[in-house]
Amino acid sequence: MVVTEADTTTRPSGELAAWLAFAGCLISVFMQMIDVTIVNTALPDISRDLRASQSAQLLVVAGYSLAFACTLLTAARIGALVGRRRLFLVSVVGFTAASLWCGMSTSATELIVARVAQGITGAGMAAQTIAILTASFPRERHQQVFALYGATAGFAGMLGPIVGGVLITMNIGGSGWHAIFLMNLPLGVLAFVLAHRFLHLGPAPEREGLDLTGAIVSTLSLLLLLSALADVQQNGWRPGHFAMIAVALVVAAVFIAQQRRRSRRGDGPLVRLDLFADRGFRVGSVLVSIFFGLFTAFVFAASIMLQDVLHWTPLRTGIAMTPFALGAGAGALLSPLFVKRWGVRVLAAGIAVFGGCVAIAAGYLWVTDGEVSLALAVIPVFVAGFGVGAFAALLQPIMLARLDVERMAEASGALPTIEQIGNAVGLAVLSTVFFRAHTLNGSITMLSAIAVVAFGLAVLTLALPEPPGADEPPEHVRHPAPAQPENDPA
Repeated sequence: MVVTEADTTTRPSGELAAWLAFAGCLISVFMQMIDVTIVNTALPDISRDLRASQSAQLLVVAGYSLAFACTLLTAARIGALVGRRRLFLVSVVGFTAASLWCGMSTSATELIVARVAQGITGAGMAAQTIAILTASFPRERHQQVFALYGATAGFAGMLGPIVGGVLITMNIGGSGWHAIFLMNLPLGVLAFVLAHRFLHLGPAPEREGLDLTGAIVSTLSLLLLLSALADVQQNGWRPGHFAMIAVALVVAAVFIAQQRRRSRRGDGPLVRLDLFADRGFRVGSVLVSIFFGLFTAFVFAASIMLQDVLHWTPLRTGIAMTPFALGAGAGALLSPLFVKRWGVRVLAAGIAVFGGCVAIAAGYLWVTDGEVSLALAVIPVFVAGFGVGAFAALLQPIMLARLDVERMAEASGALPTIEQIGNAVGLAVLSTVFFRAHTLNGSITMLSAIAVVAFGLAVLTLALPEPPGADEPPEHVRHPAPAQPENDPA
């Protein structure tokens, strides 16, 4: 992607306009991420009302993430062709309309289709966000804005079960579970107004065309992989599942080879593979994928376990998750101070603390046979959230810190794709244990598996490079970029 001079400034309202446009982007991020987890609390009500099977319940959650993941790369390229601002605004309208459709659904099939529409339009918003932030703020502001971006996404995911429990319990106007989708209407309107008024970017700089072959091949690979994993939930592992996964991996290899060929010819690929030459982005991509999968599976399993296994109400479930969200906020606020002094070890310690608390929770449930005291759980739940906040708040800023401006803009499609693949794959893989044993013992097994993955993630985090110091020049200054092609106005 080429970032033109017009793309790197906001006009005509200066820094204030940039922050107001950024607020519109953050609202869109909030809507995208809260819709990943807010459904979890409402799943029992949705299942009863729409008579949804366990397979349908999984698709209500995973269908959104899968559609999101499959569309992000294509949406990022379309945004580069037609303009980031234009596609962002159209996608905000589409996402808001899809949310209304979800809220008015009268069958499980209709809700699944509406959720897929949400995922596609949500990808249209998300695929522009990093490029918009990069273009709207000077380099010295990037760590701050990306930290806010990451914190908003993480907090929205954690807040989902709480908001869902409150809305279902309040049952405003008899709306029940429908309210968790209808709440996006005022948010979508506000995001559109802010972006329409204050987001000013230059014209689309690229005219290389859309890689339709790459879009089809990448989508096919993901669909094969995730369809196989979703079917495992109902039928267990069968030879056909292994065959589908093997074919998915072969198709993914074909996609990578095709992207390499396009890059060598100078055509615009869906994924700029040289992003992964940067150690921070390469290691960070693995961490982001695992973490988002782990977190989605944790929130999903915890919500269902508390309601279906322990028979808690949605409101009590939301109350139980509140200390987690508060702890995550505290961890996110203090993380920059800790990282400045101790570096990436803070991130490793944070996710290890989360894993330890989850392991304690599994042991507690086993000892008490499912009898839970909210008073005793408050501190461990808060500490678990604190660990997640300390890990997640600066993960993305650190992985992007050593990229130059051009490559950072290219990450606008790649990074959220990695996140959403992690969401969908993590949910499918880890919830296999949960759905195959929808009991207290199954929940304990699920929590134990999450703890083990969290400890492994802590070890892997130590491979992440330390963030550059405040006085260290950015990468494009330390290592001059190669000569630009003739059609690059930069």
